[in-house]
Amino acid sequence: MVVHRDSSGPIHRAMSSAATTAPSVDKVDGFSRKSVRKAKQKRSQSSSQFRSQGKPIELTPLPLLKDVPAAEQPELFLKKLQQCCTVFDFMDTLSDLKMKEYKRSTLNELVDYVTVSRGYLTEQAYPEVVKMVSHNIFRTLPPSDSNEFDPEEDEPTLEASWPHLQLVYEFFIRFLESQEFQPSIAKKYIDQKFVLQLLELFDSEDPRERDYLKTVLHRIYGKFLGLRAFIRKQINNIFLRFVYETEHFNGVAELLEILGSIINGFALPLKAEHKQFLVKVLIPLHTVRSLSLFHAQLAYCIVQFLEKDPTLTEPVIRGLLKFWPKTCSQKEVMFLGELEEILDVIEPTQFVKIQEPLFKQISRCVSSPHFQVAERALYYWNNEYIMSLIEENSSVILPIMFASLYRISKEHWNPAIVALVYNVLKAFMEMNSTLFDELTATYKSDRQREKKKEKEREELWKKLEDLELKRGLRSDGIIPT
Repeated sequence: MVVHRDSSGPIHRAMSSAATTAPSVDKVDGFSRKSVRKAKQKRSQSSSQFRSQGKPIELTPLPLLKDVPAAEQPELFLKKLQQCCTVFDFMDTLSDLKMKEYKRSTLNELVDYVTVSRGYLTEQAYPEVVKMVSHNIFRTLPPSDSNEFDPEEDEPTLEASWPHLQLVYEFFIRFLESQEFQPSIAKKYIDQKFVLQLLELFDSEDPRERDYLKTVLHRIYGKFLGLRAFIRKQINNIFLRFVYETEHFNGVAELLEILGSIINGFALPLKAEHKQFLVKVLIPLHTVRSLSLFHAQLAYCIVQFLEKDPTLTEPVIRGLLKFWPKTCSQKEVMFLGELEEILDVIEPTQFVKIQEPLFKQISRCVSSPHFQVAERALYYWNNEYIMSLIEENSSVILPIMFASLYRISKEHWNPAIVALVYNVLKAFMEMNSTLFDELTATYKSDRQREKKKEKEREELWKKLEDLELKRGLRSDGIIPT
């Protein structure tokens, strides 16, 4: 089975025939940018593939491992690993078909062998395994075709050599998980250079490959204590480059998923480097345009940190408020969702420290003309724990929220928002009726003063207009138009 992008579509046919026939003008759609993008993607796929030497590749068939005596199996295992170092050009779907299938069946056999066999992991096997894996997975990834590529909208470029790659990844994971695996021997070969090349592959557009890479890196982090600090530092560097330089890296969600479990295992008290990573790297990750692709994993990492050390709550919330989106409603909804997750685990002593700036922002969100932003903010009052925190601090929060809520109840265009606002006002009234009545009276008197000032301003403008008319009549006897 050869996995490749379908090249029989109308766009591909049009492109392939372009050299012989002129394009039909009446069939050109000037607005179908999507089709142009997809055509480009197909061309870029080839740059990631292995190129053969032109002449057919021949592999000498070896007997099956199960068909030889147990004493000969380790040596045959090494020979099969060496054979699997040969890579094929999957962009040419017709070349080396027999040898591609032979390698695929050999890889399948190796996967089964490392899963069930014992005694195969001799010291000589470690370098051969790492060599075989390196030859197959480490390669130059195709550059992203253009800045127009949108991971949320466009189809990713799938890896043509996946029939072999998938089995190599599967084999390597079984190798790392084997009961016979000895990190003390493997660390000579699975070193910093290996990890660095592995991390570069996380930029692959193929989500299947990134999913396998996530498992591989997680196993390496768990097995090799000496590589842990290095892995964290390199992920830190990838994120900083992503935020401040490129804003493009396909594997951010997968790396954050790994970090979520790493953070969960941090010992207390947290080291200064971990706190710095939270404030200097994870918080600024909220600023990128593609936040929606990895926001769930990012929010999980943030909450994990706060559950470990509640004193980090204030810098985290102030950081989110600092980077609060001004013009993107979709991101505002995401920020509000994340804030609710943080408030779910916040301690009352930490809540008091950030309640004023926090509810000033929530007040602005409630006033948003975008109903989804207003609705998401108002849903906070459906959360029992948040309600209990608000009730304890109603004397501070109610004056911040009241003016916005009262105005929206009279003016908002969306009836669903008005209904939610009435529920919130009712809840506030039940919490602290005396303060609620005072704020109502103050709000009404302020509104009356505003109306009076507005009326005085209009009257003053009218007097000025009348004065201008009189002055114009006196100068030339003609009423100005």
